[in-house]
Amino acid sequence: MSPPQPSDVATPAPPKKERYTYADDAELPESAPYELIAGELVMTPSPTFQHQQVSLRLSAAMFRHVDEHGSGEVVTAPMDVSLSEDTTVQPDLIFVANERRAIIGEQRVQGAPDLIVEILSPSTAHRDVGIKKRLYERHGVREYWTLDPESQAVEVHVNTDAGFTQHARVVEAGAIASTVVNGFEVDVGDLF
Repeated sequence: MSPPQPSDVATPAPPKKERYTYADDAELPESAPYELIAGELVMTPSPTFQHQQVSLRLSAAMFRHVDEHGSGEVVTAPMDVSLSEDTTVQPDLIFVANERRAIIGEQRVQGAPDLIVEILSPSTAHRDVGIKKRLYERHGVREYWTLDPESQAVEVHVNTDAGFTQHARVVEAGAIASTVVNGFEVDVGDLF
């Protein structure tokens, strides 16, 4: 019998605590499937093939645009985004403008990115459009995109004095643009 390979070994469960912090989260193995939300470790399932394809298409388009214009940094999951000492999430895609680049560290983004994208899946959609959307709003994320592969819809929410308001929604085909990444737009039909 051959020794277990790294992929054969299950990620150990974190020690039980009443409230976790970033320090606890940072002690977990790099591939541990958790996000830290308001002091609670929340397991996140592996993404589907379709999720990853949509993520790759949007990431590639945004990266090309941002790289060409030198307007900031685009980072894909998994990358920790620490919104507070007890809240660290791993959005599917983030954008940080040049003038705020200092929030990007080697291990995590410390503070709210300018733009966050979440790709919805049946197991995480309720969290992405509920708890996480409210966290992003409260911590000052300027723009929040959700992509729903099932309905082939993309929504863009802009953070205003009244909180996130829907700026645009496109289903199946048609251009959708960012208010934060200057000049960036993508055809929704090219994502799904």
